[in-house]
Amino acid sequence: MKKLNIKYLIALWMCAPFFLVSCDKGFEEENTNPDASTDVEPEYMFTKSVYDALNNSTGTVYEFSAGGFVQHFATYLEVPGLGDKYVYTSGTYPYAYFSGAYVNAVNEIEKVVLALEEDESKTNMHAIASIWKVYVYHRITDLYGMIPYSEAATAYTQSNYSPAYDTQEAIYTNMLETLQSAANAFDSSKASFGSGDLIYGGDTGKWKKFAYSLMLRLAMRMTKVDATAAQTWAQTAISGGVIENISDEAILPYVGGQEINSNPISFQLRNNNYSQSNGGSSNTEGGKFSATFISHLKENNDPRLTSVAAVWVNGVQDTTTSIQQGMPNGLVNKPADFGSLSEPNLNTLLSLTASLTVVGSAEMNLLLAENAARGWISAEPATYYEKAITNAMSNIGNLYGNAAAISSDKIQDYIDSHPLPSSFEAQMETIHTEFWVSVFPDEIEVYSNWRRTGYPELTPVSVTGNLTNGTIPRRLTYPPSEISVNTESYEEAIGIQGTDTFVTRIWWDVE
Repeated sequence: MKKLNIKYLIALWMCAPFFLVSCDKGFEEENTNPDASTDVEPEYMFTKSVYDALNNSTGTVYEFSAGGFVQHFATYLEVPGLGDKYVYTSGTYPYAYFSGAYVNAVNEIEKVVLALEEDESKTNMHAIASIWKVYVYHRITDLYGMIPYSEAATAYTQSNYSPAYDTQEAIYTNMLETLQSAANAFDSSKASFGSGDLIYGGDTGKWKKFAYSLMLRLAMRMTKVDATAAQTWAQTAISGGVIENISDEAILPYVGGQEINSNPISFQLRNNNYSQSNGGSSNTEGGKFSATFISHLKENNDPRLTSVAAVWVNGVQDTTTSIQQGMPNGLVNKPADFGSLSEPNLNTLLSLTASLTVVGSAEMNLLLAENAARGWISAEPATYYEKAITNAMSNIGNLYGNAAAISSDKIQDYIDSHPLPSSFEAQMETIHTEFWVSVFPDEIEVYSNWRRTGYPELTPVSVTGNLTNGTIPRRLTYPPSEISVNTESYEEAIGIQGTDTFVTRIWWDVE
């Protein structure tokens, strides 16, 4: 895995052209820089797409929408209160991820795939780029539902400035087929990405596991809407080989310092809500950890509590278990004890040098445990469940530094005191409540898994003026620019999917 380097990324910015998804005709001609290169350097642009996909709206989505929906975070303020209390008064919270993804990562990875697809000597690079393209798109569609997909990047190649929205079912079908095709395409006799691959350094064996891991993730999304297809694709993924061990995890390391070299979640949260960093009684966006999250960790004697949470005491963050306390979701006034409530530990979870898990072994082992519980594979669910916990806790020190490390004795104590139940529904609750903890802080994935499984069981809030009638939102909403510029495609999409509101369920999210 490569460290992010500022000079390298600046070079990428200089040579990477950007094109909007929906824009007025004539945009390209009127806004062409005569001094900029129009040639695509696949390795450089691939790096840029990886960087941009992971750096997209991390504060907006991870804390103020998805992170609040699943009650990891809370805020007493109204403006950033979409995730916390389902209100939206101003800002870009519902659509920042959509806009950021298409302008940057989508256009970049589409150009990489296009540049490589006719070159047989670069089969491995094309396969890796295709896998990453699925990663980029699946997070967008899981947040919004129907999105521009088959025509998303055709403004540059076909002068199509009004891309149609594909149904999520069609998108999922194509993404799964793309992953299978890419996994089958790897050829050890051909070249791969080198230093431009910040995740695996061009290791095709690990990228193959990444492909099958994404396949398993997508397959399990479909359990309620198409159980037969879900089972088929899940079994295909498992047979192909998913990320079961820490050594195969897709992790991006950071060196800290300037923004482009810093963990994007840490950077955004440190420089926004937790910018005081001095133990003051006020945070920029009124945020803290949710009482739901902290209470769960305390009540279950989860050793990860002291790895990620802290309370300011005399100007210093204190990780003592007994004093950790979260803030209730749904508050409309600042609580009197705000200054003594738990927030992310700046030295571990919010360290600028913290590594970022893209796809981890804890998630995969929990999904394998579910497959075993369903009888889709012949194995003991508890074996995968316990491995997931072990990997999640063992790896936390590697991700966030020695201050977050958890001893093997504490890990075993937790496993011994939290055995997997015997009945299927109890197993589902236990597995996916563990998912809610272990996959944090990947809030997009936690939110998607919560919508699919309903676990953990969360109690929604109901404040005056909320937009969901007191229910946790099921999706984010499209940008105003799509409504005004790509009007026909937008209206066709909502005619199929349903009104563009926070409570409209996307294709795989059925009750």
